[in-house]
Amino acid sequence: MSEPLKTVEQRGLYFEEFELGTRYLHRPGRTVTEADNVLFTTLTMNTQALHLDAAFAATQPFGQRLVNSMFTLSTLVGSSVAQLTQGTLVANLGFTDVAFPKPLFIGDTMYSETVVDAKRLSSSRPGQGIVTLVHTARNQDGDVVATAGRTALVWCTP
Repeated sequence: MSEPLKTVEQRGLYFEEFELGTRYLHRPGRTVTEADNVLFTTLTMNTQALHLDAAFAATQPFGQRLVNSMFTLSTLVGSSVAQLTQGTLVANLGFTDVAFPKPLFIGDTMYSETVVDAKRLSSSRPGQGIVTLVHTARNQDGDVVATAGRTALVWCTP
């Protein structure tokens, strides 16, 4: 076998590569299982019966267990990493406007997307820039189940 002509390493985007208004679709989707919900809920010491107790949840307004919203948020942001910030992130600076307009249920498939909302070079950290991202998660029916703004500090092109 001959040597490859070039090598490509998967990485996120450098500051200069983020384009305002661009929407990135993060695929594949993620079907949430009962194990996901129970494990995340217990690992984070969240004893909310709406996540853990099927009999109790059946008597509540949604009639079934809700996926832990922090799992939804974590998966929403996590799904963007390979495409946007893998190896190019310096740090997450903060999250804003986190909302869960509809619940996510066990068995739902979540699809995530991100829009680049703003960007600027860092005034205090040469070689780094600040990017504002708007993340959206939808279920398999297209209903928005989570949104979040994220401000990230990323490397500029080396």
